[in-house]
Amino acid sequence: MKNTQKIGVIFILFVAIYACSTKKDTIISRNYHALTTKYNVLFNGKQAFKEGIDGINEGYKDDYFEILPIEPVAFEEDKIVMPKFNNGPGAGFGSNNDDNDNKAATPFEKSEEKAVKAIQLHKMNIDGIERNSQMDEAYLLLGKDRYYSQRFIPAIEAFNYVITNYPNASLIAETKIWRAKTNVRLDNEEFAIESLKLLLQIRDTLEADLPDVTKEKGHTALAMAYTKADSIQKVKKHLHLATRTLNDKYQSARNLFILGQIYASENKKDSANMVFRRLANFKKAPYKYKIHARIEIAKNTEKDSSLVTLIADMRKLIKDRDNRPFLDELYYQVGFLHEKNDSTKQAIAYYNSSLRAKNGGDKQKTYTYEKLGNIYFKQDAYQKASSYYDSVLQVTNDTLNIRIRRIKRKYKNLASLIKFEDVVTENDSIIKIASLSKEEQTTFFENYIAKIKKADEDAAQLRLNQIAFGNVNNGLGVADKGNWYFYNNQSLSFGKTEFQKVWGDRKLEDNWRWAAKATIGGAVKGSAQVSTTNLKYDLDTYLSAIPTEQVVIDSLVTDRNQALYELGLIYKEQFKNQNLAKQRLERVASLNPNKELILPINWHLYQIYNNLGDTDNTEKHKNVILTKYPETKFAQIILNPDIQFEQEEIEETEIEKTYKEIYYIYKEDKFEEVITKIDEVLPTIPNADLMPKFELLKAFAIGKFQDKEAYKTALEFVAVNYGNTEEGKKAKAIVTQLTK
Repeated sequence: MKNTQKIGVIFILFVAIYACSTKKDTIISRNYHALTTKYNVLFNGKQAFKEGIDGINEGYKDDYFEILPIEPVAFEEDKIVMPKFNNGPGAGFGSNNDDNDNKAATPFEKSEEKAVKAIQLHKMNIDGIERNSQMDEAYLLLGKDRYYSQRFIPAIEAFNYVITNYPNASLIAETKIWRAKTNVRLDNEEFAIESLKLLLQIRDTLEADLPDVTKEKGHTALAMAYTKADSIQKVKKHLHLATRTLNDKYQSARNLFILGQIYASENKKDSANMVFRRLANFKKAPYKYKIHARIEIAKNTEKDSSLVTLIADMRKLIKDRDNRPFLDELYYQVGFLHEKNDSTKQAIAYYNSSLRAKNGGDKQKTYTYEKLGNIYFKQDAYQKASSYYDSVLQVTNDTLNIRIRRIKRKYKNLASLIKFEDVVTENDSIIKIASLSKEEQTTFFENYIAKIKKADEDAAQLRLNQIAFGNVNNGLGVADKGNWYFYNNQSLSFGKTEFQKVWGDRKLEDNWRWAAKATIGGAVKGSAQVSTTNLKYDLDTYLSAIPTEQVVIDSLVTDRNQALYELGLIYKEQFKNQNLAKQRLERVASLNPNKELILPINWHLYQIYNNLGDTDNTEKHKNVILTKYPETKFAQIILNPDIQFEQEEIEETEIEKTYKEIYYIYKEDKFEEVITKIDEVLPTIPNADLMPKFELLKAFAIGKFQDKEAYKTALEFVAVNYGNTEEGKKAKAIVTQLTK
């Protein structure tokens, strides 16, 4: 009996050893290795691969302000990735190595290890024919893992191995699609397009039709290739074909969204909304695509009666707790719809809600800040607009973006405007206070001190109340909720410090708020040697700062008037706001400005009123120029409008060439010839940016051989007419020096 058992055990061991051999082509060997490969090694590899794909789908951060990439994965250019485990050369041959130092770090590396293990342990290549039916699966998995590890050449080796050695495999079409995708990543999109056309078009006509899942993958890969080849119409075509059936919920939803974005970028709003509605109604689609599809529908809606309905729908989405991760985008979109519906106040409210939403993205914030800046800019609230444009520049990291550069230029233009507005506001207030009597000045500042003291007391009390309820964390630790304020040492210490900042040291007695009760080190204030006066509340501090010397006051007036004049120029020339320009220039004209400002003020007001069609005021300022400044070039232009040049454009390169030629003549001291040539060329370049340069060069030439007055007149023309250019500022500085 014992011998029989021994024989049975030996027989079983023999069969097992025989079955484990990869050199024997038997039914037992083939089935053993196929089953072991499929349900052990490859099963674990495919699970790891699925984990990696799920991580990409869930973790990839899409920029919904741009057309999404078809494949949600970011590959680094020129990156070379070395494997962290020893899998040998080529398609996975080599010895197995379980060293801990080579342990896989990512799901794709883990999956690749399993694919390599399946090939190394279970490959049955006998007489040039692979007997293990699972080897094509192993090589395909190996290639896909290498693709996501950004090792494209080894990936193609694995795909080619399948295509060459398993031409009749059921997964051959999928393998060709993956090889084409890999070639797209290697900038071989032409080869990818030809191979996919051969697979999808010729095979469909000659052989049995491909499965829908395979067709989806093939047309998606073709769309990727045509995206790389910048053929947008072909991209649309294949995205349409890829979305006829929706088997892969992730990729199908993404394809629909991209197709809608392309239509929107072509201003085909109806087609875009049709695609987005289909996506919104696609039950299996990931929720992030569905919610963004609804946002895109709202974005593409024209200004009509449907706006009210859309706003109501978007507000319902905002109330849904599931949409909290998208609140910044939803609030922004409702604000956009209100702005389109001319409800500016509502738009501002929702834009601000978008900025306050938790987890808001930086790019979303840049668009929201820009929208708010544009609203205030249109309302002529330039200081508010500037602060929002500044916020855009603070939040963004994409300083090379065309939109950001445009905002930066706008912000710089506003910076000088705000500087001059601040000068006007500050100097106006100082001049006004300086003109008051001593009693009026005292009353004014007493009221001001009382106001700020009350505000400080209220703020301090609020701070103490917050500490008492454990709501403040000022670097001292949050007070324990549920504990009484006076039991919390940190809160108590902080509150005491805050109290002393406002009230100083006080005895616990009646009327402790009186200023006379303040003490230092327990002594009465009157006996203290050190003053505890808070300059913020000290009347003498303010009164002593008021200028009394007439020279100082006159300087403030001059600076204020100059700032008003500069504001008039900026509003007129840079922002094309004729009304604000008119207000600033009229005001400075009424303030008895320095005589050198009278001519330019009247010239600019003449132009503004002429553009506005105000005949009476046009004549008024025209008469001032003709009566008081008849010899100036401005008077000549008014009397002879034809010398304002014919409206003919010239290429900038030709103008630059002409300027250089005339400048070389100037360097040769041929000043009269310079003036003649400039007079000849000026009528032909009214819109050129180089015109101020020609005028300044002409003024310099006049200064070289004519008298000081002629030189000054020529410079004044440049300073007035081109005051916001570098040449205008330079001319103005020279005139100032000549006047001294």
